[in-house]
Amino acid sequence: MIGRLRGVLISKQPPWLLVEVGGVGYELEAPMSTIYDLPATGKEVTLLTHYAVKEDSVALYGFLHEAERALFRNLQKVSGIGAKISLAVLSGVSTQDFARLVQAGDVVALTKIPGIGKKTAERIVVELRDRVEGLGVSAPGSAAASSAPLDPAGEATVALQQLGYKPAEVTRLVQKVAQPGDSAETIIRKALRAALGS
Repeated sequence: MIGRLRGVLISKQPPWLLVEVGGVGYELEAPMSTIYDLPATGKEVTLLTHYAVKEDSVALYGFLHEAERALFRNLQKVSGIGAKISLAVLSGVSTQDFARLVQAGDVVALTKIPGIGKKTAERIVVELRDRVEGLGVSAPGSAAASSAPLDPAGEATVALQQLGYKPAEVTRLVQKVAQPGDSAETIIRKALRAALGS
């Protein structure tokens, strides 16, 4: 199984990439989240890969970040979702934002991603809620995660979920109590007070 490739980026014609490794050109499909961050053609690139073998085809998918590959793999464990829809998800939303939508149970927002209808969105929420937790905390592919660590509201959200609060309830509480400049501890304290008082 091919897990990683390092070579020269020969061409990028979304969703297709051609990477030359030791004289061999590997053709890969990649989500737009990866394609946006690729170096110019002719430069060296390292890609994490997912190698898929089906009855009638063999395909190689490339990702710059582990969070993207993990989400790609997890999505395909959901009934009715294949590689094409998984790539559409990664092309349309960052791993961190996707994790937030799933944890909040936001079926309406998920149906805006091409190829995902209401029933599929509901299955995603049910089947992936537990698996996306890590993606929401450390998604190297997202702009927010690459520029800064999780903000205080994000830290508070994760902590409250670990305390057993439901994601949708946590989101509501944090939005209600968080003020600019609050530390994660302050937001948690205020959210817990609000939860007990509501």
